[in-house]
Amino acid sequence: MTATARLDRRTKKLATRLRPGDIAIIDHADLDLTGADALAGCQVAAVVNAARSISGRYPNRGPQLLVEAGIPLIDDVGPEVFDRVQEGQRVRLEGDTLYAGDQVVAKGRQQDAGSVATAMAGAKANVAAEIEAFATNTLEFIKQEHPLLVDGIGVPALRTKLDGRDALVVVRGYHHREDIATLRSYIRERKPVRVGVDGGADALLEAGYRPDMIVGDMDSVSDQALLCGAEIVVHAYPDGRAPGLARVRALGLDPVLCPAAGTSEDVALLLADEKGASLIVAVGMQLAMVEFLDKGRSGMASTFLTRLRVDDKIVNAKGVSRLYQSRISSAAVIPLVLAAAVTVLVAMVVLPAGQILFRDLGTQLQTFWYWLTGLF
Repeated sequence: MTATARLDRRTKKLATRLRPGDIAIIDHADLDLTGADALAGCQVAAVVNAARSISGRYPNRGPQLLVEAGIPLIDDVGPEVFDRVQEGQRVRLEGDTLYAGDQVVAKGRQQDAGSVATAMAGAKANVAAEIEAFATNTLEFIKQEHPLLVDGIGVPALRTKLDGRDALVVVRGYHHREDIATLRSYIRERKPVRVGVDGGADALLEAGYRPDMIVGDMDSVSDQALLCGAEIVVHAYPDGRAPGLARVRALGLDPVLCPAAGTSEDVALLLADEKGASLIVAVGMQLAMVEFLDKGRSGMASTFLTRLRVDDKIVNAKGVSRLYQSRISSAAVIPLVLAAAVTVLVAMVVLPAGQILFRDLGTQLQTFWYWLTGLF
């Protein structure tokens, strides 16, 4: 295949530039579900990975998703591909080899269902050791980050009112599109405060909802989302450094700065909690151990502590969609519509105005019939 190359060492940033039919060039060791889902959602023609998509550290499911979606995955081509291919360049992929003109710019291994299954089986043997290391590191980090549980974060002044309202916190994670779709009745009737975490703001826009607030380090959210009118909360490091602040200000926006340890997801949850949200519905967030490992951190102490702090309020989107019932069911609406139609029909037959309307309609139909029969 011949197509346009788009490349970035950060998959989530690349996903904001991809167009259907592009060849995505990434550098993503242990390609996770969220990254693979973003690539598949962009309808790329193929994925070329400079790193090993399955290193064997744990059974990451990203490559399996791409293979099952019928997207060719060329693996472990080496970092040199980023020096040999330019953004927007036309390239040609033949089997496991990538060409720019007649020059070979990358060559790796083409993954298929069999090779992915074999690699996944080998990786499962390392899960126990990975979980042990994960738990050890988490406990070490808890010693440093425990104030997050006791004191929370320094909450800045916000114009978005959360007190007593539901908060819908959206992360651009695996299955986030499906989760938002299942919550349409809930969103329509409860009208929660919509909080997008970085690219989660774009996910809300794609689903037809304008975010009320955007929280994050601003590395994977589009300019369109930032300019949609939502309140912007820039997540900064505890020392006050905020790499995304300059970008937001360059757009002419006046963001709120929130220095805090942990991830942007944690900050969004803690802001909702400490500003008085009655319920927090989480969309696209990590729940399973493999999803935590997909995140790529040696430990997830901040996430663990955040969940402990907001445990009495937080609920997963799937749980809400299964338990929440629209107050007006279709079974109740249909008889109501039929009853209204019968009432209107009876009124038109009985009332003088209705009889006049029927006579006028009969005249119009008769005129149309004469015109139609006159054509033959």
